[in-house]
Amino acid sequence: GVAQDVTESTQNDRAVATIANELRQFIDKANAPIFGIDIHGNVNEWNDRTAEITGFNSDEAMGKPLVSTFIVPKLRSSVQNVLDLALQGNESSNYELEFTTKGNEIRYLLVNASTRRDAENNVVGVVGVAQDVTESSKNDRAVAAM
Repeated sequence: GVAQDVTESTQNDRAVATIANELRQFIDKANAPIFGIDIHGNVNEWNDRTAEITGFNSDEAMGKPLVSTFIVPKLRSSVQNVLDLALQGNESSNYELEFTTKGNEIRYLLVNASTRRDAENNVVGVVGVAQDVTESSKNDRAVAAM
């Protein structure tokens, strides 16, 4: 018979699994809204802060088309354009978008859209890391209306 020592391989697998688990916890528990889409535009990332801000939990968001489900109608084409560019590797930063919440309110988010790639460098989606600027945005709009 042939024997092979797989100790090092098993240790590497455990290390990778540990890192992946730590990254998952980091994303889920981050104080910033983090959400992502696959190449078809369907939600595949929705952290706890995004759920808190929008009122939609992860189960309700996952697999849904991000733009047509969660973005206000007037911004859908421009948001789709930003996502399409990111899917081509052209990332955007400080892009303001308006999310519709479960309670039909609007949350203003300042988003950095980053291309997500697999181990072979193929584009597999987009991840957005955001900042909720709803309060400052409301104040800016109130001042502008004066």
